[in-house]
Amino acid sequence: MNYTTQQDVLDFVEDNNVKFVRFAFTDIFGTQKNIAVLAGDLPKALEDGVCFDGSAVPGFMQVEESDLVLRPDLSTLTILPWRPAEGRVMQFFCDIEQPGGKPFGGNCRGFLRQIARRFRQLGLVCNVGAECEFYLFETDERGRPTRIPLDLGGYLDVYPLDAAENLRRDICLTMEQMGLAPQHSHHESGHGQNEIDFHHASPLKTADNVMMFKQIARAVAGRNGLHASFMPKPLAGQAGSGLHINISLYRDRQNLFEGDIAPDSPAGSFMAGVLAHSRELTAFTNPLPNSYLRFGCDEAPRYVSWSRQNRSQLVRLPAVEGDNCRMELRSPDPACNPYLAVGLILAAGLDGLEHRMELCAPVNRNLFELQPGEAAGLGLETLPATLEEAVAAAQASPFLAKYLPEGLAQRYYQQQLRRCAELRDAADPAEFERAQYFCAI
Repeated sequence: MNYTTQQDVLDFVEDNNVKFVRFAFTDIFGTQKNIAVLAGDLPKALEDGVCFDGSAVPGFMQVEESDLVLRPDLSTLTILPWRPAEGRVMQFFCDIEQPGGKPFGGNCRGFLRQIARRFRQLGLVCNVGAECEFYLFETDERGRPTRIPLDLGGYLDVYPLDAAENLRRDICLTMEQMGLAPQHSHHESGHGQNEIDFHHASPLKTADNVMMFKQIARAVAGRNGLHASFMPKPLAGQAGSGLHINISLYRDRQNLFEGDIAPDSPAGSFMAGVLAHSRELTAFTNPLPNSYLRFGCDEAPRYVSWSRQNRSQLVRLPAVEGDNCRMELRSPDPACNPYLAVGLILAAGLDGLEHRMELCAPVNRNLFELQPGEAAGLGLETLPATLEEAVAAAQASPFLAKYLPEGLAQRYYQQQLRRCAELRDAADPAEFERAQYFCAI
């Protein structure tokens, strides 16, 4: 669906028996929020926006100056098909501003839009795709999530080891119904773990798609008496869940990642920028204490390096041709705020382009098999080992200070360090993590 005027939207509401309209947005950590407006009040809401209490959303505003306003992106209009057919529910993704139209630094969707605009100013077209992994868990007699995975299947297994075939099918069909474009779906390595990949789109569309996909997966799972968890490492001894980000660049319709990549080429400089800033980005691509249990095993990277095909690398170039040529960043996980994560990854690539960084040589080794001390001998940096280390790297970064919206960074780091302290001080850290993140992420 692609609606551009308020009258288009109002006509759609009348023609489709819409009774409730959700104005959806995310907090700075990517947790989705929404306000529902009755269809009769929609004309005023579209004209004036919808006001809400920003002080009640972590990382947004103070009590003494708390009002914020939601402005819907009309092009994101979609029906939520799992809601009743009578009195249908429709949803927009929204940007956030201060009263009077003043920009709001916590509007992460607007941040990504600004970064994407800079590519167009350089004569570049940037496409982004996502590969999202998640777990399916059984629920108890009261519908609460358990830690029992849906099945004991592994990578690319089929029924009966893979018990999620029909559910993934329902997720993909719902995605298509809502305007998303699923590409592949399969059982992943972990017990109860699944992966669904999206076709590439513009950066903002892909970030919206990640948010919508998580909403769809949870709704379809819940309808089947299951819980979909996007926690990075929900089960010890099983694979962690990643959100691999695929990026391609075009100039004059030429894919810059196609063929050999010279170290000082635009594609080489873009990759060099992503690698150079990868440690600083980790606080945003991997936002939970739990995120750091995933690194270094089950095809999740530990070292700052790149190679072709090699899944032990932070950045890899898949063995594909034509429009499928791209770079794949393998560190992000699905707990991240996709607007901030994608925006900062692209900003790192832009920084590489603007400073004409040269891409280092590839490391054509299986880095999961390195012996102690070998990484230092190869000159490899490591990704942060903890969230505290990641925050320290981010706080010391001139790059992030330049690109991040004013005020957002400090609020983000404060919330992350509070998360670390709460987990560290919990009487039962495992139970605290379950209560705070397992059910919510």
